Amino acid sequence: MPTKTASRNHRINSQPRLHQKAQEIQPYGTVTHALPLELEEPVRLEMTEKLNQLLADTMTLRDLYKKSHWQVAGPTFYQLHLLFDKHYGEQAELVDGIAERIQLLGGISLAMAADIAEVTQIERPPRGREEVPVQISRLLDAHQIIIRECREFAERAQKLGDDGTNDLVVSDVLRGNEMQVWFLSQHLVSMPLVEAEDLEAAS
Repeated sequence: MPTKTASRNHRINSQPRLHQKAQEIQPYGTVTHALPLELEEPVRLEMTEKLNQLLADTMTLRDLYKKSHWQVAGPTFYQLHLLFDKHYGEQAELVDGIAERIQLLGGISLAMAADIAEVTQIERPPRGREEVPVQISRLLDAHQIIIRECREFAERAQKLGDDGTNDLVVSDVLRGNEMQVWFLSQHLVSMPLVEAEDLEAAS
């Protein structure tokens, strides 16, 4: 009969155990009951489903900003290169907040690019480089999808009594996207750069 020491030494080994596989510990589309959140299972199921849609769209917008950051060209390169990267970072923070909210509610968050591509409502851009006005318009269209989604989602979360999700959607996602829309849209205003328009000529 092996001693306790021998049995313990058999289990503990410094050799890494590689190539391990096992079944999922929780299927996608389900919620656990781990935390006492005072939210019924049907509410948490609906909220995590909607949050995953919002997550997929936010991850797509985040990556669209990085694509634009890498591929922007022209006289406004420096300003937009920095702005796109700033917005990318802000969207990345939103992604983390949304994903953590899904996990907190007992759900499973989407994570991989292939899954995101199947779920997102945002149109896929071409692989090649586009003109700056097209890049900005594409980003604004993506923002519009998320903003519309947020307004409907927030109303539903409030109706179901999920104040935490409502606060995340309104305070973080909606307001963050609205601010970025403001900054982006100003780059599509046609304004003279050096010489103001002659008032007499305009009349």
